[in-house]
Amino acid sequence: MNTQNVAAASSTKAGQPFRPSKKGRFKLIWKRYRRNKLAMLGMVVLLALLAAVFSAPLYLDYQEAITQHIVDAFAKPGSDGHIFGTDQLGRDLLARIIYGGRITLGAGLATVALSFVGGVALGGIAGYFGGKVDNIVMRLCDMLMAIPGTMLAMALVAALGAGLDKLLISLAIVQIPSSARTVRAAIMNLRNSEFIEAARCYGTGSGRIIAKHLLPNILGPLIVTTFMHLGSIILCIAAMGFLGIGVQAPTPEWGSIISENQSNIRYYPYLGLIPGLFIMISVLSLNFIGDGLRDALDPKMKN
Repeated sequence: MNTQNVAAASSTKAGQPFRPSKKGRFKLIWKRYRRNKLAMLGMVVLLALLAAVFSAPLYLDYQEAITQHIVDAFAKPGSDGHIFGTDQLGRDLLARIIYGGRITLGAGLATVALSFVGGVALGGIAGYFGGKVDNIVMRLCDMLMAIPGTMLAMALVAALGAGLDKLLISLAIVQIPSSARTVRAAIMNLRNSEFIEAARCYGTGSGRIIAKHLLPNILGPLIVTTFMHLGSIILCIAAMGFLGIGVQAPTPEWGSIISENQSNIRYYPYLGLIPGLFIMISVLSLNFIGDGLRDALDPKMKN
């Protein structure tokens, strides 16, 4: 009999159910996740992209992304030391894509973090207390969700003004309602459970019950939803950059790179294909990771 079985047997004798340690649960989740080859591929690709874009100052000068060299305009990929070629102003396309990724991916991660916090707060309050509080919060979410996300984000950016911080706030406001509804639905399924009633009998406050007992039990679907949202957020950031209402020039961003070169894509297709490929790879990687996490966090999955 191994150590785990001995611990389980001793716990049973004491009249207490055996609960695996957090380390054991994480190990089991990781074991399930590794079975999904596409999810592993997505994680490796995403980590490589994040490492490349956020360590860019260590190997690539930012001036190459914004300094114009008209004499080097439309250099083909691989010529004159330009791996991805240059754009119509002679700026190195590799440098613009790498530094543009800092904006696109960084803004996406920051937006997800803001919407995660806001969604957990609103959804937790609505799902736990119910009644009038639930009605008020959910009706506000319904009002925001009635408007297409990209259109609402564009309207908020236009109202707040240009700037990366305004863009983050606008995208977070768009994503909070769906996160709040996910949290609310999960908490409503658990708020009348026996362990919650036991916590109430011991005099545990509502805030502690939500933070200590309810949220840890709904992290699975919440994490999966968050990764799925991150892909759509990256597409929204790129779309707004393409339309010219996101990050302003000369700051590079994947959507704005395509927009700046759209008139030349017919004759120099690499100007649109390469940044578009980076957007596609990022979103696909996040979707693969989300699928893998969904399966790994599903308690019905076999060990």
